[in-house]
Amino acid sequence: MSSIKDRQRAAARARLEKEMAERAAAAKKRRQRQAIIGSAAAVVLIAGAAVWIVTAMRDDDKKSTSNAGAPPAGTVACTWTPVPANGGKVKDVGTPPPNVPNTGTSVMTIDTNLGKMTAKLDLSKVPCTAASFQHLGSKNFWNDTKCHRVVNEPGFRVLQCGDPFAKGKGYRETDGTGGPSYTMAEENLPTDQNNPYPAGSIAMANTGQPNSSGSQFFIVAEDTKLPPSYTLVGKLDSGLDIVQKVVKAGDDGAFKAQAGGGHPKMETVIKSVSVSPS
Repeated sequence: MSSIKDRQRAAARARLEKEMAERAAAAKKRRQRQAIIGSAAAVVLIAGAAVWIVTAMRDDDKKSTSNAGAPPAGTVACTWTPVPANGGKVKDVGTPPPNVPNTGTSVMTIDTNLGKMTAKLDLSKVPCTAASFQHLGSKNFWNDTKCHRVVNEPGFRVLQCGDPFAKGKGYRETDGTGGPSYTMAEENLPTDQNNPYPAGSIAMANTGQPNSSGSQFFIVAEDTKLPPSYTLVGKLDSGLDIVQKVVKAGDDGAFKAQAGGGHPKMETVIKSVSVSPS
């Protein structure tokens, strides 16, 4: 009997051990699967976090770049194109600031030997041109220069100034091509086809090519029909009578074969140009 019972107990113990071993093996497999799944989830989470971080950094970079490239509120970015100092007709005065005000108004005063001329500049229309006038004026760029050209023809009566080399006894040798060490784009081109440049208008001279405005400007003595290719800087509030007097006095015909007109017979000397907030 004892032997039968011993064999039965041994068989039961063996089955129990086998079952426990199977359960342990199954539990181990479950733990392994859970560990693998957990690790995979962690990898996905880490990868996702990495993607989020990289994306966020890129967005921040874009925002930083965008913010760095965008001019501050109330200003606009201007492009100043350098001009090489070839031929001795360039006066190096650096360049105005890259970002300039584009709201409000300023008053430009041109003080001459014949009296003062003033004009109001609308910074929303000519921000870069106004900034250029202010910059050049602060550098005494036009001080003691002479308006070098007058044209006195029906429908085209203008006084042209702004060449920094039109000064001294030899100014009559100038060909009116002097300027600063940069040029700028044209602004505020007239839209009134019938009267683009009314009497008293101050406009920028250029070479006929885009972005070629420099320091030379002309003031019209009467309504003048020109192609709307010249920056309309502003209109004289005072001093139109000075321009009309100089134009009426005539010219020496020095530029008749080229662009028309000549040196003013009534010498017009710019003492200074200044731009200040109105």
